[in-house]
Amino acid sequence: MRASSQFADVTAGVVYIHSSPAAVCPHVEWALTSALSSPAKLRWTAQPADGQLRATSEWMGPVGTAARIAQSLRSWPVLRFEVTEDPSEGVDGERYCFVPGLGLWHGSTSANGDVTLGEMRLRAMLQASAELGEYTTYDLAAEIERALGTPWDEDLEIYRYGTESGAEVTWLRRDVG
Repeated sequence: MRASSQFADVTAGVVYIHSSPAAVCPHVEWALTSALSSPAKLRWTAQPADGQLRATSEWMGPVGTAARIAQSLRSWPVLRFEVTEDPSEGVDGERYCFVPGLGLWHGSTSANGDVTLGEMRLRAMLQASAELGEYTTYDLAAEIERALGTPWDEDLEIYRYGTESGAEVTWLRRDVG
């Protein structure tokens, strides 16, 4: 009876370590091993954007794994990384980005990967804009851009190109159930 939905709480995603100093790479692997309860042995390649190293890893695990991974990786403020989690039945997808100086950004994603903003968040932005009036520095467009993760995307764009030029992808799996 339960067999058809026994994996409903399993999802997948990708960890992109866009930029890491060589000395931090073993720590990144330890953090991923801890978050996934599975050995993480990444294949590190050169990151042409800044002369550091990069790695990409696909993972499988329970819903919420991306949050666990992002939380463990943010311990190293010199990293640039993204973690995605695919949507699953009844659960939105997620994307986390970390950039030194900007910190950690999180957004919900739709099935096609678009960042989605909830009704209550948009209403709060509109209300703040209306309450502060025209004599303020509140910029509604800038707040929406920030909520969509635009400053993080702009910073990471040059690092993303590096991942298209032959970087190896390592599969990681977290056992479920």
